[in-house]
Amino acid sequence: MNARIKSKLPAIALFLMAALALGQGTRITPPKNNYKPADDVKVGREAAAQVSREMPLLSENGEVDNYVERVGANVVAAIAPEYTHPEFRYEFSVVNASDINAFALPGGPMFVNRGMIEAAHSEGEMAGVMAHELSHVVLRHGTAQATKAGSPGVQLGALGGAILGAIIGGNAGEIVSQGTQLGLGTYMLKFSREYETQADVLGAQTMARAGYDPNDLARMFETIEKQGSAGGPEFLSDHPNPGNRYQRISEEARRLTVAPGRRSNQTAEFSQIQASLRRMAPAPTSSEIARSKNTGGGNSRPANNDSPVRSNVEPPSNRYRTFEGDWPFKLSIPDNWQEFGDRSSVTFAPDGAYGTQQGQSVFTHGVIAGVISNASSTDLRTASDQYVSGVLQGNTYLQATGNYQRVRLDGRDALRRRLSGNSPVTNRGEIVDVYTALIGGGQLFYLVEVVPGNAQGQYRTAFDDIARSVRFTY
Repeated sequence: MNARIKSKLPAIALFLMAALALGQGTRITPPKNNYKPADDVKVGREAAAQVSREMPLLSENGEVDNYVERVGANVVAAIAPEYTHPEFRYEFSVVNASDINAFALPGGPMFVNRGMIEAAHSEGEMAGVMAHELSHVVLRHGTAQATKAGSPGVQLGALGGAILGAIIGGNAGEIVSQGTQLGLGTYMLKFSREYETQADVLGAQTMARAGYDPNDLARMFETIEKQGSAGGPEFLSDHPNPGNRYQRISEEARRLTVAPGRRSNQTAEFSQIQASLRRMAPAPTSSEIARSKNTGGGNSRPANNDSPVRSNVEPPSNRYRTFEGDWPFKLSIPDNWQEFGDRSSVTFAPDGAYGTQQGQSVFTHGVIAGVISNASSTDLRTASDQYVSGVLQGNTYLQATGNYQRVRLDGRDALRRRLSGNSPVTNRGEIVDVYTALIGGGQLFYLVEVVPGNAQGQYRTAFDDIARSVRFTY
């Protein structure tokens, strides 16, 4: 296969495994999801196109590419019919990176690092990772987690970058735009442990239907742990151990019957593929790939047209202008702040406080305002807890400080919660104040104020003025 993704497999695959391939496995109920399957396809396709541009695909070895496609097709064909989505299209590509990693994007695109293939002891172990990843896809965990968190950056317009950064994670995230709305870190850095258990169980079931020993999935997790770097295996950083992973997979395997006549004893071809990879030049690490992107292969100019934030940012003006866009609110902001809007929120920041570094959006001073439709609860405290939880999940350096404070926004009951931590962008302490209020139509309004701790005094008056100026138009 050339550098472009070429395999396009329908979710209703070319053939279905016999029903006897499965015993009575555990029934998995997909989590609540406010997005349509077509949304998964859209954001996954957009993210996959970016991965293909930014990461080195293994184009010179068609033997390896075609082999991974065949294994992927077998695994897709084994997905139980009740979990398939006709809209999904499964694409398989090999990334020429030595890190032990693999990731699948919503709607079906999947990327397997060369390092993952080289680390596996059998085709079954490699297929186990693919089955686990595809389980996240068919259970729609990416958009379900966005639904659950109700956090900045989870509206459809920003989902692609957010999910992409979350699933890739680690060093690979340095070379892919991560699309975070706050610019404070990566939203949805990990799948939840609940979703990991679901993917382990459904992955084991899919392996049995495809003719693999489901215990190969548990063995591959052990392989990843043993061969991971001192800093921890990259794959497991985004796929945390639910706590009883190996026992749970083994229990599920005992409930299943492995389909006969499949690829479980195809060790010769797998050994041939590994030998083919060993004859190639060593693959770079994701960090090395990122550095080559950032230097432009020797060019000192920043990669991806970076516009880094500055350390010296102009204080907010004491003159204000009214922002009144296509939103159910309006507010006044300092007239020396710019606005950066999308479908999910609008950010206001002074010159030099909003930019990109290594392809990632960064944001150090200013405010974000937005509305979450279909809020998780009609109780303000519950909806606010879920929103703040999403912010903390996506920006792991932050911690909540103290309890909620009751405030008023445009005469409505509202809550304010302070978060703080050491910003990875500025390497300084950072203060984040989050305001939330329920407005008409089951919507949660949020206003997030961000500033380095040593500049808080300069911004306090402006932040207070902005909060007082909020007017709801719904």
